[in-house]
Amino acid sequence: MGFELFIARRYLTARRKQAFISVITFVSILGVTIGVMALVIALSLITGFQEDVQDKILGATSHLMVSDLSGEGLKDYQELSAQIRKLPEVESVTPVIYNTVLITGPARNAGALLKGLNFAEELLVASWLKKLPAGTLPVNGHQDEIVLGKDLAATLGVSVGDTVNVLIPSGRLTPLGLLPRTKSFKVCGIFNSGLYEFDSSTALISLELAQKLFNLPSRVSYLQVRIKDIFQAEKVAEKIHLLANPSIYVTTWMELNRSLFSALKLEKTLLFLTITLIVVVAALNIIASLVLMVMEKTRDIGVLMAMGATSSHIRKIFFLQGAIIGVVGTTLGLILGLIWCWVANTFKLIKVPVDIYQISYVPFHPKLFDLAIIVLVTLTITFISTLFPSRRAAKIDPVMALKYE
Repeated sequence: MGFELFIARRYLTARRKQAFISVITFVSILGVTIGVMALVIALSLITGFQEDVQDKILGATSHLMVSDLSGEGLKDYQELSAQIRKLPEVESVTPVIYNTVLITGPARNAGALLKGLNFAEELLVASWLKKLPAGTLPVNGHQDEIVLGKDLAATLGVSVGDTVNVLIPSGRLTPLGLLPRTKSFKVCGIFNSGLYEFDSSTALISLELAQKLFNLPSRVSYLQVRIKDIFQAEKVAEKIHLLANPSIYVTTWMELNRSLFSALKLEKTLLFLTITLIVVVAALNIIASLVLMVMEKTRDIGVLMAMGATSSHIRKIFFLQGAIIGVVGTTLGLILGLIWCWVANTFKLIKVPVDIYQISYVPFHPKLFDLAIIVLVTLTITFISTLFPSRRAAKIDPVMALKYE
């Protein structure tokens, strides 16, 4: 241990006549601790919220949607699916047919999005379909069975085994005019994706049945593509454009949810900048405590310089004092922040309305990169705050310091 570190630690831990400096030092450490703890909690909260919503949205929808600009549906979709599957970034490609319908149940009616899926293929990529809260998926694609979202089933007042009627907008021409078609379905299962907006407005049937129902015998509404790295979506979209004809349109998950994730990213940045002000205030306390310590230790500084200590040694002593305050405060803040995140996740402390935020409680996900940024910014601020007091201490004239002693 160098003598500079020994003296710096001694000054911080030794009992002094002027206890006021000790109080300011304690307040400085406490300020840094609270600032770092607040940063860890805030960034973990925003990251956890963003990742949880992102996982639920992408779990219930696709990473890319390949559709036709004409609105008539994709024809020869099997060939296009086979070409897209050959791309190394692609994990799966499944066809989807959808249309807006009105579903009537025993309790009330509700508008819904009726989607036709190939359940055998969808089960391989959609984990929320593997464990249904009630019932099962349609066994045979030709059976008139339907799977409802948990919240949609609650709105309609139905459960597994009940019958619902589906009114399809594309009706038939009769002497009375154009009337909507009505078809009865047996509720064979209820799913829960965890995304309220999806669970409250979506019903699922088999792809073959949807093709018959919507008069699309050899077409689908779109292909949903899942990729290995969701952040490569734009790159994969460009490759799909090269494979398909000009009438094909590819939409990425980033485009569909751009406003939501842009808002979360901006909020995370603003929170970081705002809470960093706590660390800045703590840094001002570090400056105050070191300046007072320089004034108190003027005689000691003169003695050290008379014994051969150089200005750089004196500067280093007071720099190390501020550095110790910063390191101790940062370490305590990280530990307390991570403990809070663990407790909040374990006991689900912060509940939120699921119909607004899509999740039932706020998760905290500390990220190593965020923690590294917090440590780097905090230590930089605290180290900079030591420059003025340490430079002032180094400029003390030993003759004047000892003149009246």
